[in-house]
This record gives sequence, structure tokens and C-alpha cells, in this order.
Amino acid sequence: MKYGMNLLLWTAGVTEDHFPLLEQIKSWGYDGVELPMFDFDLGINQKIGRKLQDVGLQATAVTVCTAEENPISADAAVRQAGLDRLKRAIDACQAAGATHLCGPIHSALGEFSGQGRTEDEWKRASEILRQAADHAAQAGVMLVCEYLNRFECYFLNCADDCARFTRELNHPALKMMYDTFHANIEEKSIRAAVQACQDQLVHVHISENDRSTPGEGDIKWDETFAALKEINYDGWFVIEAFGLALPELAAATRIWRRMYPSEEHLARQGLAFMKQKWESLG
Repeated sequence: MKYGMNLLLWTAGVTEDHFPLLEQIKSWGYDGVELPMFDFDLGINQKIGRKLQDVGLQATAVTVCTAEENPISADAAVRQAGLDRLKRAIDACQAAGATHLCGPIHSALGEFSGQGRTEDEWKRASEILRQAADHAAQAGVMLVCEYLNRFECYFLNCADDCARFTRELNHPALKMMYDTFHANIEEKSIRAAVQACQDQLVHVHISENDRSTPGEGDIKWDETFAALKEINYDGWFVIEAFGLALPELAAATRIWRRMYPSEEHLARQGLAFMKQKWESLG
């Protein structure tokens, strides 16, 4: 098992100013970090990659699609822009040494049509993601689709649908992830959700119901870890939490009040919690 910390708790764009933070995260006992991948500049990402190697941290990454770069748009130019964005993000991951590019890479975050997804949108996403996965395979990067709750996305909202999407594409460089925050809203049964996607699952976000310190909220943690142990999950556990440090990110993630004593408290306590829960299952 590998334990990671998503850097969105501190920043939406890693720079050399954050290199001391990487050293701290390593000292706290993490195996890796998840890089916010919104700056596709290869130069800075190469510097980040070298620093991660020096520190001894592995990396995954997370990104989103925008309304102007939307893989499910009816506009072919917008779909092409979505594919181009994903390719740039993949190249940036390769530069930084990130092995996985995670997130709602199937459709634009926070964009709604006023109805559920259509068959045409499913076909469009499949076409774009297949091309992106071909590019990812050449770069040595795994694309990881994330389903989101109904208030953030309408295209993929549950584990079963996300697994069906990646399973139908049947591409070795395209799999899916499970996020405890979204599952807490959408799934009727945690165990059933995990079982439904077990053949496609390569990544897990550990996220509390209020997006703060894992273990200090109301997620069904015992059921979650037991279900993952039952399917012999052996990938990443990455804490994804948000705070008030970045006003723009706080607004995007709807964080209006402070949920934890400090970022260090969240990271240290969250890591200890994950390890205790997982190791207690033998």
C-alpha cells in the first residue's frame, strides 16, 4: 500500500517555493504526493520531478476539464480542445514523473445541461478518452477517471457507471478511481460500490464528509476499508482535503469555514488514521 497527500490543501500550482513543503511531507511519513496539474509548463514540472526524486517521494496528479475544453461537448472544436488539454496534462505528468493522472477527465467540472447524460455524450467521451489514453500509454501515464457527486457533475455519478465506462473502452492506460467523499453522497452501499468497480479500480481518494481530517468526520470508514481489503486493493490511498488557504480554490470547493486546526494536523493525523485502519485488517 502507498500513502499520498494531495497538494491542493496548500496550492493549486506547485512551484519551487513549495519544495520545503515536499520535504516536510516526506518527513511525516508519506510515500508520495498528488500534484495539482493545471500548469502544463514542462520546465517547472521537470524541476518538480527532480525535487521529488531528491526527496524520495513518488507522485500522482489530478486535473479537471473546463467548459471550453469539454470532452462531451456537441461542438467538435470544444471536444478537440478537451483532448488537447488532456494531452498537455499527460505530457506535464511525464515531465514531473507522475504515474497517474486522476480526476473528472470525462467532462467539464460544474457544467450542467439540465438533464442526465445522453448516449451521444457517452460516445463523445469514449472517443476523446480513447485518444487521450493512447497518448498516455506512450507517455507511461495511467489515466484515472473519477466519478463525482450530482452537485458537481452529471456525466458519471457512481462507481458502477464509471466502471462501465472504463470497462467498455477496455484500454490498458485508462482505469478509474474511488473517492470516499463522492461515494458518501451517491452510493447506497459502500461494499457494493467497491465490488462493482474492483476490476477497474487503481486509485482511492481518502476524503472526509466535510473535506477535512480523515477520521474526524462521519464517513463509513470501517465499511470502506473492509470493502477495499476484501477485493485485495493494493494501490494508492491519497488524502484529498480542502481549506481556506487559497480563496479561489476555497470558492471552487465550497469551503466557507475552517474545518481543522492546521494543515500539518490534517496531514499527520490523516496518515496515522489511514495506516491504523488498513493495518488493523491484517
